[in-house]
Amino acid sequence: MIACHIEKTFLGRLPHDGDLLEELTKFCVEHEIHLGRVEAIGAVKKARLGYYHQDTRKYAFHEIDEPMEILNLVGNISLKDDQPFVHAHVTLANRHGQAFGGHLAPGTIIFACEAMVQSLRGPSLHRKPDEPTGLPLWEMP
Repeated sequence: MIACHIEKTFLGRLPHDGDLLEELTKFCVEHEIHLGRVEAIGAVKKARLGYYHQDTRKYAFHEIDEPMEILNLVGNISLKDDQPFVHAHVTLANRHGQAFGGHLAPGTIIFACEAMVQSLRGPSLHRKPDEPTGLPLWEMP
């Protein structure tokens, strides 16, 4: 574990029809946020969620082509290939209250979204391939 401190907190609305993961990443790139956290609520027009199969070490993606509420989105910001990288998980609900969740993937289209991005001050965390899991995980300083 590393010690870090909140440097700045940004609150705002993401653009209608934008790709949720791409918009969060774009914001981090534009504001040079290399270490941080994200949260969001709102609604999406459709979603693309990932699930990592531990045995095959591959992601499977599930597309939901219907409007959904964002019940919770939480994630972190670090560096991958020296670029800001947003890793987020999301829980969504359909009109019947059924919940779906997983790794936020490109292809999740915003209807309305209010987000919080916190920039943290501390040692940079870089994602590197992790042999036991096959995932790009933080390399601890």
